[in-house]
This record gives sequence, structure tokens and C-alpha cells, in this order.
Amino acid sequence: MAEAERITGTPEPEPGTGADSPAGAAADAPAEAERGAGRGKRRIAALLLVACVVYLLDLGSKLLVVAKLENHEPIQVIGTLLQFSVIRNRGAAFSIGEALTIFLTIIAAAVILVIARVARKLYSLPWAIALGLLLGGAFGNLTDRIFRSPGVFEGAVVDFIAPAHFAVFNLADSAIVCGGILIVILSFRGLDPDGTLHKD
Repeated sequence: MAEAERITGTPEPEPGTGADSPAGAAADAPAEAERGAGRGKRRIAALLLVACVVYLLDLGSKLLVVAKLENHEPIQVIGTLLQFSVIRNRGAAFSIGEALTIFLTIIAAAVILVIARVARKLYSLPWAIALGLLLGGAFGNLTDRIFRSPGVFEGAVVDFIAPAHFAVFNLADSAIVCGGILIVILSFRGLDPDGTLHKD
């Protein structure tokens, strides 16, 4: 090897300066850390983008249906299979726990705090999308519980998507369900939020 380098004029690396040497590894460490930090920031940006889109769509749809549909006859989207009909839901899905509105508000706030904590070590784009769906949906329903009647932290969530023989829900609920399903899939595949794969 040394003879070939002498013929081609390629200088032989000095001892202790190669990439595999301690000095080379130390030199590469800051660059690797910088790349990791940049990747983490992009994933957080993706999470926030998804959350903002979900939140704005949910908020806009609720403002529209309250202004145009509340106290009116339901609008048939697909006959009686799918209608838009506004209801005020103080409970969780399927109107369960209507007396626990404050407790449900606390749960939504706790979910947001957990997502913020997980996001500190987020390097996976699929996890960023899943958490963004959860965050946007949680903020959407939390906004209703804080600002809508009958009072702060006791507000009723606006639901309007009414499939036949199913509960009435909204876009925030849909985002939360989709985010939860995606998290289950990622967990079964062994993908962690930090981007590492593990096998049970």
C-alpha cells in the first residue's frame, strides 16, 4: 500500500490522524453532534407544522359550522350515511363523562406537556407527524373547553361530523385518533421517537 501511494504521489497519512484514530474521532464528534441537532430541529419544525395545520383546520371548521349550521337542519353529505350536524359535547368521545369536563381539560393539558417533553429528543419524522396530529387535536379541543360556554375549563366541544350509527365528532378528534393509530404502528415496528430501532 505504501509503495502504491509513493508511485501515485498520494501522501501516507500521519500516524494518529486517521478517521479511526482517537484524534480523528474527537474531530468528527462536534460535526456529528451538529448534524444531529439540525435533524432534531427539522423534526420539531415538522411536528409544529402538522400541529398548526390541524389546529387551524379544526378551528376554522368549528367557526364555520357554528355560524352556518347550529340550530339548523343537518346537511346531508352522503344521504343519511354522513351528515353535518352541530352538537355541543361537554364529555369525551361518545359524550361519555359529561360531568368530568374539568378533568378532561386537565388530561388534554397533560398530553400537551408530555408531547413537549418527548419532542426534546425527537429525531424521527413519522413520530413528528404522529405527535403533531395529537398536539393539534389536543389544542383544538382544549381551545373549546377554555373559551366556549358555559365557562372557562368547562366549555363544550363543538362536534359536527355525524356518520350514521356512530358518534358525532370533529376534525380534532380525527387527528387525535389518526395520531394514536400511527403511534401504535410505529411502536409495533420498534421505532422510537429518537429514531432508533429496537426489537423486543
